[in-house]
Amino acid sequence: MFLIRDVNLAYGAKVLFKGIEETIGPRDRIALVGSNGSGKTTLLRLLMGEETPDSGSVEKPDYATVGYLPQDGISVTGCTLREEASKAFANANAIKVKLDEAEVELGEMEPDTEAFYDLIDMMGAWEEQLAAFEPQKMNARVDRVFSGMGFSQDDMNRQLDEFSGGWQMRIALGKLLLQGPSLLILDEPTNHLDVVAQNWLEQYLRHYQGAILVISHDRAFLETVTDRTMELKMGQLFNYKGNYTFYIKESAARKERQRKAHVSQKKEIEKEKEFINRFRSNIKKAAMVQSRIKALDKMEIVKPEADEKKIYFRFPPSPPASHKVVEVEGLNKAYGELEVFNGLDLRIEKGDRIAVVGVNGAGKSTLARILAGVEPFQDGKRDVGVNTVIGYFAQHQAEELNPDNEVLAEVEEVLHDNPDANPRAALGALLFSGNDVFKKTSVLSGGERNRVALAKLLMKPCNFLIMDEPTNHLDIRSKEVLQEALNIFDGTALIVSHDRSFLDSVVTKVLEVSPNKTRMLTCNVSEYMERLKTEEV
Repeated sequence: MFLIRDVNLAYGAKVLFKGIEETIGPRDRIALVGSNGSGKTTLLRLLMGEETPDSGSVEKPDYATVGYLPQDGISVTGCTLREEASKAFANANAIKVKLDEAEVELGEMEPDTEAFYDLIDMMGAWEEQLAAFEPQKMNARVDRVFSGMGFSQDDMNRQLDEFSGGWQMRIALGKLLLQGPSLLILDEPTNHLDVVAQNWLEQYLRHYQGAILVISHDRAFLETVTDRTMELKMGQLFNYKGNYTFYIKESAARKERQRKAHVSQKKEIEKEKEFINRFRSNIKKAAMVQSRIKALDKMEIVKPEADEKKIYFRFPPSPPASHKVVEVEGLNKAYGELEVFNGLDLRIEKGDRIAVVGVNGAGKSTLARILAGVEPFQDGKRDVGVNTVIGYFAQHQAEELNPDNEVLAEVEEVLHDNPDANPRAALGALLFSGNDVFKKTSVLSGGERNRVALAKLLMKPCNFLIMDEPTNHLDIRSKEVLQEALNIFDGTALIVSHDRSFLDSVVTKVLEVSPNKTRMLTCNVSEYMERLKTEEV
């Protein structure tokens, strides 16, 4: 359906793509992976026709459509949620035109070919979409999709400007699902979803009629939704016919094969050079020597694949802690008329590893801020253990860096009576080497800003870590490094995150926060999700 043919693209001296080629079929489920800066977003722009390659081409049939959900930045106003959702069906005439064009193309195609049957499948999906334009079916589809995305029936009649940025992104995703484009491109679709909405989206996408291309740093999401992986690495595009776990295994095997081929070729070259040097002056073997010299000159050298840089992350040793870390009793918290907590009781003890989960707006980040001592509350008691030393990573901490500071100065600002702290070493471990530490924070990418915020956290030893969405803008390998650091950390941890793959091996308890109550469960997040399914029956 989509053909990427010998695409080359560079920005100045930075080469993004070196002759990449790939095909995307009509029912493909593809994970697009690669480290930050490898060109994933640029490849999406090529597929959408928003970027032009230096050479090569990206081809698609005229009848194929593309739908794109960016990471953020979408906001709509001026009508109710139901009215906005109904706009997804405004292209009925366009679908009729596509069906007519496909009918003509079908008549010109050879039967019994894969492309012939792919087009028939696509036409069937369009006919289903046309049938959904009947008002009764349209409203039912809107209700099903937006309910799955976490909206209530009352929400459907609210004005769009009442919804925050995260909910605006959900609205955009819901509209895309209703439109059903031939290729659905999703860039970090789980960033604004709680675990319940994410679980619903996973199941919906498994039955989606078109092709799906996903960029996500959520490994569990990729494992569930995708069955093929494309990796961008150092200008090349590698294809793996399996999900993320398969890709990890096969990419390691490919590197090992390449290493062995390099070693074998090196031995062969040394052997040939030894023969040439030995018989260079032998007239009887002159023709043979010349033949081997020419063969060496023409030989394509196999180079072992270079490893990309990885972050190294370790928390400072924890100070001794008392058994009680922090406790809240009878906590009341409200923003105006919006009540978040009413009489909340919670005790966190030494060694607890807690994931905080709940729907968006339930108060997860508010609770993290209250426990960290940076958010006031109206009534109740917050009692911190006598030896508790808190380290707090705020959800938007990476966005709150001083834009006038250089990276090193930003980290040095948080040094407080810690002679063992080494800002340069911490930044080096987080891939800020050489003059990188003198960059202004204002020019950093999202991933770089997050790493600066993590470096600041390393400047103060603590025994109670509170982290609110620490993995935002981190790629999967960087998240695995942070995951390892948390497992080695010998203190107590409370983590707000929707990334269950990240959380599962780190936490032993789940704190469910809801508007009416909270409850603590002894399990990881995947086990919690299974429990929710059982409770729904």
